[in-house]
Amino acid sequence: MTIWLDADSRILVQGMTGSEGTKHTRRMVASGAQVVAGVTPGKGGQEVDGIPVFGDVGEAMAATGANVSVVFVPPRFAKAAVEEAVDAAIPLCVVITEGIPVHDTAQFFQYAVNAGSTRIIGPNCPGIISPGVSNEGIIPADITGPGPIGLVSKSGTLTYQMMYELNDIGFSTCVGIGGDPIIGTTHIDCLAAFEADPSTEAIVMIGEIGGDAEERAAAFIADNVTKPVVGYVAGFTAPEGKTMGHAGAIVSGSSGTAAAKKEALEAVGVRVGQTPSETARLMRALLRG
Repeated sequence: MTIWLDADSRILVQGMTGSEGTKHTRRMVASGAQVVAGVTPGKGGQEVDGIPVFGDVGEAMAATGANVSVVFVPPRFAKAAVEEAVDAAIPLCVVITEGIPVHDTAQFFQYAVNAGSTRIIGPNCPGIISPGVSNEGIIPADITGPGPIGLVSKSGTLTYQMMYELNDIGFSTCVGIGGDPIIGTTHIDCLAAFEADPSTEAIVMIGEIGGDAEERAAAFIADNVTKPVVGYVAGFTAPEGKTMGHAGAIVSGSSGTAAAKKEALEAVGVRVGQTPSETARLMRALLRG
């Protein structure tokens, strides 16, 4: 079992004929993912390494049975691309693109909510991987193998680091949800999915300064999660009032600080590491104990 991405996932790549789309299509294929189609308006009938390109998502789905989309489309075209995927009722759409205007994200996310048929992961995220099963996005597939840990992270690079730190144990699914102020899939969505997944025995949750997503996740864990959770919050040394990395990572006063998030998580039984390596050690000790 995995969450949202499995051996039956048939992936189409929106923007596959662009440089990033082509590069990461080849990486996904090399990792064993079933990439069955590309979509680029005006380029239907072309191929990339033998994979057919279609003019729109609906046509690609009808011809190939694709049920997952990954978006490598420049920011100014991303809203239209996501809404096209929603119109085609594709079950999962992972938006890798960074730099999408927040109002565009708000509009296409609400569009998806209203349609009720498409889960969005991202934008500005590394994607989702079920090691040894399927891989959608830019997460390197050779860092880790399958195992009992579920991982949800705001940060792409910290996703990779945690996968490496715990590669002796392995992961069921790793989800990079992105760090923009508005994202389609949250910590809480992933926690609920991992709680329901019988192959996930424990969960690593990586957050960062800014906003209250981690505090809300802590409240959800208290009421809904029975599996052990280990956490890490990036930004313990960040200066107040500075935007650090992701657009959502800004603190004001005591709101959104790493210390406040750590306190909220520990209050509901989540063990929180001060560094990624310490967090991995906490998880390893928890599973062995």
